[in-house]
Amino acid sequence: MRDRHPKDLKKQYTFGGIAGKAGVYFMLALWAVMVLFPFYFMIITSFKSYGSYSAEITPAIVPKTWTVANYSSLFGDSNVPLPRYLLNTAFFAIVTTAIMVVVIVLAAFAFARLSFRGKNAVFVLFLSLMMIPSELVIITNFVTITDLNMRNTYLGLILPSVTSVFYIYLLKESFELVPDEVYKAAKVDGTSDFKFLIRVMVPMSKSTIITVVILKVIECWNSYVWPRLITRDPDHYLVSQGIQEIRENGFGKENVPAMMAAVVIISVPLIVLFLIFRRKIMEGVSRGGTKG
Repeated sequence: MRDRHPKDLKKQYTFGGIAGKAGVYFMLALWAVMVLFPFYFMIITSFKSYGSYSAEITPAIVPKTWTVANYSSLFGDSNVPLPRYLLNTAFFAIVTTAIMVVVIVLAAFAFARLSFRGKNAVFVLFLSLMMIPSELVIITNFVTITDLNMRNTYLGLILPSVTSVFYIYLLKESFELVPDEVYKAAKVDGTSDFKFLIRVMVPMSKSTIITVVILKVIECWNSYVWPRLITRDPDHYLVSQGIQEIRENGFGKENVPAMMAAVVIISVPLIVLFLIFRRKIMEGVSRGGTKG
């Protein structure tokens, strides 16, 4: 790397350069406040009592009195089965994601390495499915699951979500980054396609697979429309449905602090998951979107 010219260094410390950087940082800070303030308000409201919140004419930025009663009621009130909803959602997310990973890994490998007649046409057809509005797919899935008598079952919740054209495409791009010479050498040594996939391609595309897993878990955790359509049984409710049930029949529509506490509990697992794997997500997306 060549050294910067003294004139270039001097420009960085001119009034215009400093003002420009200050303006950029100010806008970034303002945007961060706008994005994070709703989360801050949610958290501080969850520590207010119902009485103090109702007495506020203008919502207080900092509570005058703090209480954890809203959180304790989430796990001690039989009318608020939040732990049940959390377990249902965790089961739905884990099983759906596990099945989907198997499906997309095999599909991506077929499109990336195997040779068969019409492969490109089939892949283009797959990609064209991304153009279909999700509402049309939901209607088709609803009719199919209803005809198979799978409503109000975990199987009915899981089956329509076990594949994704976008994730297949993302993983296919990652698999194609593995040099052809490695695949040919493995075939010369008598390695089967399945063994090559498990021992070579999956480890080399680990960051992309981790990214897909995290994004799918988040998608399942936030799923609302499909679970709302396919189940009316409270024993199968996910947190997206459960939060509405708690609002109507648990705390009551007016108890905003208690509802904010429930939303905080629901949001924490996703926030922690993202913070732990944020670097893997960025690495996986950049790897899957870069070829050559």
